[in-house]
Amino acid sequence: MSYRIAGIDVHKKMLAVVIADVATAGEYEFQQRKWGANPSQLQALAQWLVDEAVEEVVMESTAQYWRPVWQSLERYWQTERRKREGSGTKSGTLHLAQAESNRARRGRKNDFEDAERLLKRLVAQELVLSFVPDAEQRVWRAVSRRKNQLTQDKVRLRGQLEGLLEEAHIKLTSLVSDLFGVSGRRMLEGLAAGETDAGALASLADFRLRATPEQLRDALGACAELNPVYRGLLQMSLAELKLMEDHIAQLDRQMCRLLEAHHEAVQRIAEVPGLGPDSAQQILAQVGPAAEAFDSAQQLASWVGVCPGREESAEQSRSDRSPKGNRTLRRILNQAAHAAIRVKGSIFEMTFRRLVPRLGYQKTVWAIAHRICRLIWKILHQGVRYQERGPSVSAKSKNARIIRMIRELRSFGYRVDALQTECGR
Repeated sequence: MSYRIAGIDVHKKMLAVVIADVATAGEYEFQQRKWGANPSQLQALAQWLVDEAVEEVVMESTAQYWRPVWQSLERYWQTERRKREGSGTKSGTLHLAQAESNRARRGRKNDFEDAERLLKRLVAQELVLSFVPDAEQRVWRAVSRRKNQLTQDKVRLRGQLEGLLEEAHIKLTSLVSDLFGVSGRRMLEGLAAGETDAGALASLADFRLRATPEQLRDALGACAELNPVYRGLLQMSLAELKLMEDHIAQLDRQMCRLLEAHHEAVQRIAEVPGLGPDSAQQILAQVGPAAEAFDSAQQLASWVGVCPGREESAEQSRSDRSPKGNRTLRRILNQAAHAAIRVKGSIFEMTFRRLVPRLGYQKTVWAIAHRICRLIWKILHQGVRYQERGPSVSAKSKNARIIRMIRELRSFGYRVDALQTECGR
C-alpha cells in the first residue's frame, strides 16, 4: 500500500516541492514541481497535494516565510486529508523542521535536493521538528509577543531619556530610581511644559520620595537655562511613552478577551510565587491552557530549555549546558526564579539557600526555574492548584499576596472570587 509524503523547501517567492512514495522498496522516485508563494498559488498547491493523495508534509522553517505556507496547507489540505474516510493517525500531519537539522554539505545546495533531503530525513527520524500550536494559540502568541516588544521599547526609551537628561545637565536619575514613576513623570512633564523654576519642579515630587527638596532643586538647577531643543525632544519622548502605554493597555484588554474561557488556568498559574497574571498569560500563549502537546514535565522542561543538557561520549559527560529552547519562556522563568527566591519562607527560598553553597548563584536560580517549569506543567496538565509547602509563610503575607494578585487580575478585566484564589484551596 502506497504512502506518499511531500517535502517543501521554502523561499520568499517560490517553493520547491517534491513528492515520493515512502512505502516502496529501494530508491525513492521523486515527483518535482515549483510553486509560487502568493495566496492563489498556495491554495493551488494545497489542492495539488490533495489530488496526489499526500499523507504528510514536511517543510523547512525558513525565516518567517513558512508561516503562510503552513496556514494555507492547514486550511485547505490538512482538513481534506483528515476528514477522508479511512485516514490514518498520521494522515494530514504537518511537520516543521529546523533548518540546522537539514543542512547540506558545503557547495552541495540545491532547492529540490534540499526538499528531497527533508523527506528522507523525516522518514529516517533525523530531523529536529518544531512545535507549532493551533491557529487560536498562534493569535495569543502574536498579541503576547507584541506586548513584550513594546515593553522592551519602553525600557529602551527610558535609557535614551536618561541620556538626554544627562546631556542637558539634569541629574534627576541620581535621585529618582524610577524615571517613569509618579514623581519622575510629574517632573518630566513640568520640564517639557517649559517650567524654569527648579523649586516648582521639586514640589511636584511625591511625598514618599526619599530625596529632599534641596537635593531635587540642586539636581534640577539647569532647567533655567535648558535649551528649547532639549525640551522639544523631551516632549517627543513623553508622547512616545504615552502611545506605548496606551498600546500595552489595549493589548492587555485584548489578551484578557482572548483568554476569557481559560481565566481559571490564568489564576492557577498566577498563584505560583514569582509569577503573576501577566506572566501567566504569556505562559498560556506559549504552551496552551492545558499543555497538551507535552506528555510529561520533563518534555516541557526540555522544550523550554531549562533542564540540564546531556552531551556524552565514551561514557563521559562533556557538558551539562542547558539546550536552546523557547526564548520567551526561558526569560519568564528566569525572572520568576529571581522573584520566587525572595518570597520569605517559601519553598523556593528554602531550596535556594540549600543549593547555593554547592552550585553557586546562577546555577541555583536556573535550578529553581527548572522546578517552576515542572510545576507549571503539573498545574496546567492535571488541573491542580499551587499549595505552599514553606514553613514560614505567615497568614499576613499570604493574604497580602492574594489581595495584590486579585487587584492585578481585575485590572486585566478578569472576574475573580477572592475565595477561589486562596492558596491551598
